[in-house]
Amino acid sequence: MNVLEEESSLLPISSASGAEFDAVVGYLEDIIVDDEFYLLQRNFMDKYYQELEDTEENKLTYMPIFNEYSSLVEKYIEEELLGQIPGFNMSAFTTTLQHHKEEVAGDIFDILLTFMDFLAFKEMFLELDLSSGLVVTLLFKSSSRPASQNNLQH
Repeated sequence: MNVLEEESSLLPISSASGAEFDAVVGYLEDIIVDDEFYLLQRNFMDKYYQELEDTEENKLTYMPIFNEYSSLVEKYIEEELLGQIPGFNMSAFTTTLQHHKEEVAGDIFDILLTFMDFLAFKEMFLELDLSSGLVVTLLFKSSSRPASQNNLQH
């Protein structure tokens, strides 16, 4: 089997036409913007937000966290897509996606990249952690501030 035949055998049935590929991407968009997906990510972040640090050096403990996240998110997305597209194959789709990434909105590709690429995961994890209430939580934990500072107006 030559390389071209080998690559085409990895492509999911949905890549047979542009409309079907677009349909899969549309389902992905729906999944990623859904509150249930947000809660899945948020709960994971809450569980591990103290583990990852914004440093160049990565600790050995980061890889099991990344692997857990990858499995969790990939399984969730695959199950959701299987509900819409019987016989869907996530592994084959991610291979196809690499060849058609310019056809997919950046946000979707970035989310998918977070469970395929450790550095993308770490960057997303640190960005979400910093922007999702950690600072606000710290403001309310401080009892040494005057009451006027604890009751800031929004």
